Amino acid sequence: MSAPSTGGASRDGYGNALLRLADDKRVVVLEADLGKSTKSCLFRDDHPERTVSLGIAEQNMMLVAAGMASSGKVPFASTFAIFTERAFEQIRNGIARPGLVVHICGSHGGIHTGTDGSSAQSIEDLGIYRTIPNLTVMHPCDDLSSEELTMQLLNHCNASYTRTARNKVPRTYDNDSVKSLKIGQGSVIRKGNDVAIIACGIMVNEASIAASNLAEDGINATVVDMHTIKPLDGDLINKLSENIECFVTAEDHSVIGGLGGAVSEHLAKNCPSPLEMVGVNDRFGESGETKDLMLHIGINSVSIENAVRKVLKRK
Repeated sequence: MSAPSTGGASRDGYGNALLRLADDKRVVVLEADLGKSTKSCLFRDDHPERTVSLGIAEQNMMLVAAGMASSGKVPFASTFAIFTERAFEQIRNGIARPGLVVHICGSHGGIHTGTDGSSAQSIEDLGIYRTIPNLTVMHPCDDLSSEELTMQLLNHCNASYTRTARNKVPRTYDNDSVKSLKIGQGSVIRKGNDVAIIACGIMVNEASIAASNLAEDGINATVVDMHTIKPLDGDLINKLSENIECFVTAEDHSVIGGLGGAVSEHLAKNCPSPLEMVGVNDRFGESGETKDLMLHIGINSVSIENAVRKVLKRK
């Protein structure tokens, strides 16, 4: 079930961060049968006395994590993104509503998981968790950013949901640049004056490819890694709107409720601007090789380039 993932898979960064956080004795790790796939197994191997493996019981895992948080622990609970949805009520009523700080990781999010098929491809999780009050929602783009942002959760004041990906992608950051990341602040990784491409997760790399291709045609794009979907960095969007005035969002998620929805809500309220969304249109995924699926569903660099050309006509 677990594909090889050395290098740039964001799930690896999550596992590495748990190991680094282990020096704080408050940190505990909870699993729901998928520690090998989410990479929480790294912590379990070194610290079995602070790991709770609950089997295929995601709802129970969330409430056990809530109990630990109420007792002064800092719980990190992980499973596949699609299976966290089984425990929505427990996350809402057992964790977020009483204000308990539990950090949830949903791995294998989006259609990027490939051959696992539509039943395992969560394309709605970011939208679901955005609706829960006081829950931070993040989707890092590579292993280094995932590691850095997970480390910052140790002293984060709210519960959180972090989506990680199964497969490797080229790194956006190196060991130095990743230190500039902050929860709640978008990261500008390329500057241009014609259009702003705001992306998250594996689509950050696709956005960078698209920006390079567009530059060859004289179209200069700003690329933003909006790793934190909630709270959204509205200040950055406002600043971009003053000079650029048109936007494209890119995500491996439904266009309903995710990053595109969050950006469009902000633009509508604060600085109305033309926006095109690249994401999964109102449909489920399907089984296939990752690149083939991204092409078929329309969430790759070419899709971003087409969206840029379209939004520029509306500028």
